[in-house]
Amino acid sequence: MSQPLLDAIVESAEGNATLRIRPASASDVEILSIYFTSLSTTSRNKRFMGARADFAMIAAECVAKTSNPGHFTLLAEIRHEGQGTIIGETRYAYDAAARHGDFAISVADGFQRQGVGLQMMTAMERHASDLGHEMIAAETARVNAEMRGLAKKAGFEDTGLGDWQSVHLAKRLSR
Repeated sequence: MSQPLLDAIVESAEGNATLRIRPASASDVEILSIYFTSLSTTSRNKRFMGARADFAMIAAECVAKTSNPGHFTLLAEIRHEGQGTIIGETRYAYDAAARHGDFAISVADGFQRQGVGLQMMTAMERHASDLGHEMIAAETARVNAEMRGLAKKAGFEDTGLGDWQSVHLAKRLSR
């Protein structure tokens, strides 16, 4: 998984730029921590389902298990004039006992509602399917309308397994 998984052209404030979705590596811990810090309080709370402040540790955890093929983090990086900036991330972990992968995703505030999240989910699903995984799931706060809308657009369904505060979403992957 060393090659980028997806390239696309996106609109940015500076004009067209290339969006590259690529696997995270140990060398990305610092810039991933900076990315988490740059998210608005609302976006961070939605991504982590509550307040967090230990972003360096979270970033290290995101890349710690990259040697395990069932655990990976993908970064959405916008490249403009040779400079790269992280604008999104998704973390995926396969649970062998539950026989499905779980994921979490975030997109920088200035790039939300531009298709970045859907492209990241597509890349994540493709990689999970390539690993032989058949089901992927996520849990989100019931009030997180953005994530529920993105999941619906990506083909996820509400399993009914959530509680009064959360929604459990799942999708069967095609091979």
